[in-house]
Amino acid sequence: MRKIGVEEEMLFVDPSDGRPLALSATALATRHEHLQAELQQEMIEIASDPFTSLDDVRASLTACRREADELARAVGARTAAIASSAVPALPHLTADRRYDWMADHFGVTARRTMVCGCHVHVDISSRQEGVGVLDRIRAWLPLLTALSANSPFHGGLDTGYASYRSQVWSRWPSAGPLPIFGDVDALTAFEDELLATGVLLDRGMLYFDARLSSRYPTVEVRVADVCMELEHAVTIAGLARALVTTAAHEWADGLEPIAVTPAALRLAAWRASAEGVGGELVHPATGRPVPARDAMDALLDHIDAALDGARDRERIGDGVAAILRDGTGADRQRAVFARSGSLAAVMLDAVETTAGNRSAS
Repeated sequence: MRKIGVEEEMLFVDPSDGRPLALSATALATRHEHLQAELQQEMIEIASDPFTSLDDVRASLTACRREADELARAVGARTAAIASSAVPALPHLTADRRYDWMADHFGVTARRTMVCGCHVHVDISSRQEGVGVLDRIRAWLPLLTALSANSPFHGGLDTGYASYRSQVWSRWPSAGPLPIFGDVDALTAFEDELLATGVLLDRGMLYFDARLSSRYPTVEVRVADVCMELEHAVTIAGLARALVTTAAHEWADGLEPIAVTPAALRLAAWRASAEGVGGELVHPATGRPVPARDAMDALLDHIDAALDGARDRERIGDGVAAILRDGTGADRQRAVFARSGSLAAVMLDAVETTAGNRSAS
């Protein structure tokens, strides 16, 4: 069974009004194995250990979230697993040569980007298998964006999107879907062509929807918002593994990937970002809009054998059903705002939900 590792980005926030606070340098003054700074000082990234069991992934993320919140409390803050700040905030760039280079070259895109994603690493046996996986998961990834959507507000405004983080992230020139490659040489040539332009610092700035990790023998799935509710994050992780496993089997069996263009995938991703699970999504196999529930049924059918092999069928099926029934983090945020009329209340509800103190939205 393939191992999964999960990375979550979160915000340091003021416990009185939810404002993001530039505290990473202070909070992370000493080294922490599972925690690290991010682009902005208001952000922190946590990383689980890799496990085959979703229960173990959940336990590791729980411990990491607790550790991050304890660090925040020590400097007068809290942590919030929210993909975009609902209240206005001016980010402060983390002091780092890499980030300085990015700010010099990309200006306001680097200096003002303060959004939080969830990245799932799934084991692969080789780079060739990894390319086969990249080619075959691409059409399904917008559905993970929809399920994880957790950024309806940005800078004090309701954006009209479920995942506005996706829109902000798309400003980076190397973000978005990949073409179909077929083999490692084609992927390498593609990456080399992009790097030769001099626009990107290195391969670490290849911010595509999914990529082969430069650090681990994994496919890294990068399309999800950070999830407020931990079980949502576990559901996304389980879905990502099942997609990778399914794609690896299809590649080994010589099945061709879905022939959809990057331009069409951008539109599917846009619809997922806008609708979440509350409207229509693009069906990966047909390219036509269908109710979100029908798209999710197609996803679960597509990965059923992989879910069964990992003994995750019931858990992931229940997790998807719960999101469809109860809503995403974006739905929760809008419900809190509708009830309270306060974006600060949205941020503080995110703090409590991140900590596991979930009340009815």
